[in-house]
Formats: sequence, C-alpha cells, structure tokens
Amino acid sequence: MSHVIAIANQKGGVGKTTTAINLAASLAATKRRVLLVDLDAQGNATMGVGVDKNAVKLTARDVLLEQAPIRDAIQELPDLGLALLPANGDMTEAEIKLRDVAVGDFALKTALADVADDYDYVILDCPPALSKLTVNALVAADGVLIPMQCEYYALEGLSALMDTIHKIRRVINPRLEIEGLLRTMYDPRNNLANDVSNQLVQHFGDKVYRTLVPRNVRLAEAPSHGLPAMLYDPTSAGAKAYLALAGEVLRRHDGGQMRLTA
Repeated sequence: MSHVIAIANQKGGVGKTTTAINLAASLAATKRRVLLVDLDAQGNATMGVGVDKNAVKLTARDVLLEQAPIRDAIQELPDLGLALLPANGDMTEAEIKLRDVAVGDFALKTALADVADDYDYVILDCPPALSKLTVNALVAADGVLIPMQCEYYALEGLSALMDTIHKIRRVINPRLEIEGLLRTMYDPRNNLANDVSNQLVQHFGDKVYRTLVPRNVRLAEAPSHGLPAMLYDPTSAGAKAYLALAGEVLRRHDGGQMRLTA
C-alpha cells in the first residue's frame, strides 16, 4: 500500500514543485517505488523531470474525469527511477468540471486506488491555490508536506491552509495528517528567517523537518535541464538537502534506511 504525500501551500513561489520533484527523485534513489503526480495546469513538475507537457497524450486531467485509466496515463522514467502522471493546461478543464460532479472531491483518491500496490510513495504536486484540485489531493493523501519560506507573510498563509486541512480531516478524510513543515530557500544570515523558523519550531515542534533547504543556484537551474538536482549536480547543497529530507520521511514512516542506488 502506497503512502500518499500532498505537497501543498496556497502561497506561490515557496518551492512546492521543487520539493515534489526532488523528494520524489531522492526517495527513488533509495530504491523506493515512487509515483510523482502533477496536478498543476502549469505542468512544471512534468517539465522538471524532462517530459514535454505539450506532447503528452494523456494527463491527470483524463484520469480525474474518468476518460482514461490511470495506468494508461502514467509514464515510466527509468533514468530517474520513478513514474510520472503528467499535467498541462488541460488541468484547468478538470478543475472546472469536477465542481459539477457529486463525488468530484474523490476523483484522485479513486484513481490512485488502482495503483496503490504499485508504489511505496505517491508524491502529489498541488497548484498554488486551495482549489478543487488541491482538495482532491488532500482527500487522497495520507499526509501533507508544507514547504514554506521563513518570511513575514508565511505564518498568515499557513493558518488558512491549516484550517482547510482540519476541515477535510473532520468531514472527508480523517486519516489526513500534517506530514511536516519544510523550511525552503532558507538563508541563515537573514534575521527574519531565523525568527520565523524559531516560531515554527515553537508552535509545531517535531512536525518541522530538521532539514533546511537553502537558496541554491543548482536547484533553480535543474528544472531547465529536465532533471532533479541530485542528477543535475549531486554535490550541490540543494541536492544534499532533499536527500536528507527523504531520509527524514523514511524514518518517520517505516524506519527505513537510506539504500542509495549506484
């Protein structure tokens, strides 16, 4: 049975897609079977792993609207060691049409049930909004990983997301948990970043990952090459940070040890 993690934060530019791609690749490098699901109409996660979003025949849109089986839409990426359910601008149609379906909130959960035994981890890259697609992700997920910058408005945006998570847990998905909070684009020289980081730790305790993802040029460059950072530049600080995050995720869930591929 796969463990489903939604990477969510309604605030844009906090590193959701970067986290989804690099966490998926890092988990795959430990010999876990990983499916990366792109739910964003921008298709950045799709492009970030080297798949042309404009050339794919089937996307998450077709799966969510029950126009194609999920197995037909999944693409295997052997060079990365993971699988992808791609997305492109067609996801906008899914967002609209799912509002008119009585069980629209369960579309992703239903689809993923068909491949639950095929993967150890399913990573969901959510849109930067508390939309119908994000709700689908939260209904399907076991946990929510929240990337966030340690800046002035971060805590305000976090409260809205937490309210949504609590509502979904109370009404639809009682097993949904806060997977963890990930501090991204972190600069220890910034006093405000350190203050916000301390507030997060004080409020959320061990829900805050010990891993700190730094501002890193290689992380920013890697998507333009269609590669996760660990394949673009495995010695970079960003690549090492996401490998450390994968270790934390594994230890929290299965006591797993890092078994890196050669």
